[in-house]
Amino acid sequence: QVQLVESGGGSVQPGESLRLSCVASGTFFNILSMAWYRQVPGKQRELVAAITSGDSTNYADSVKSRFTISRNNAKNTVYLQMNGLKPEDTAVYVCNAEVQIAAKWVPYDYWGQGTQVTVSS
Repeated sequence: QVQLVESGGGSVQPGESLRLSCVASGTFFNILSMAWYRQVPGKQRELVAAITSGDSTNYADSVKSRFTISRNNAKNTVYLQMNGLKPEDTAVYVCNAEVQIAAKWVPYDYWGQGTQVTVSS
């Protein structure tokens, strides 16, 4: 079983920064891509940023130049540095990881519970 646990959310004012972390634990062979999504009530879950095992990244247009995704493979952790936060960034941020439980197994998507980020003056 694989568990993803997020941390680092909170309430901040516009223009401030937050750093989210997500740690993967359990028994598995390999983590392929990792990503951050965000969810606002009544809206579809949105991909914010993703990073491959080779450190290739992609971002939603709305967060480019403000957010940075990174990962520490030795710690099975993915980070999201969020700078210049805006009220429209308010959402529950959810961690995703594509995980191989064993060698040659088809990878499977796992999700965290989410962490709330609120940006308000």
